[in-house]
Amino acid sequence: MADEEKKDTGDKNDHRRLHSFPLIRHSDMAEEMRTEAMELCVTACEKFISSNEAASKMIKENMDKKFGCSWHVVVGEGFGFEITYETKNLLYMFFGGSLAIALWKCS
Repeated sequence: MADEEKKDTGDKNDHRRLHSFPLIRHSDMAEEMRTEAMELCVTACEKFISSNEAASKMIKENMDKKFGCSWHVVVGEGFGFEITYETKNLLYMFFGGSLAIALWKCS
């Protein structure tokens, strides 16, 4: 029984390790902005592993400082969205396997 539990946690850790890279699903940002936003999202999600709310707050505050106000962020698993956004200001990505990040700017 203990061997099965060890194998189960081992499988989860292997899955996390395999999918620890960022995967951009959709973006219409300029290359430089996209790279900065992606790195910021990865940093926030690694820093606040257990708190998606804190990660989204960090991402929003940094994007507001760097690229002006009105940025919005959703960090979580298993959500859908339909938004209106400023063109050239949308990023939808996955990190850590199933953690999704939607980042967009409204005017």
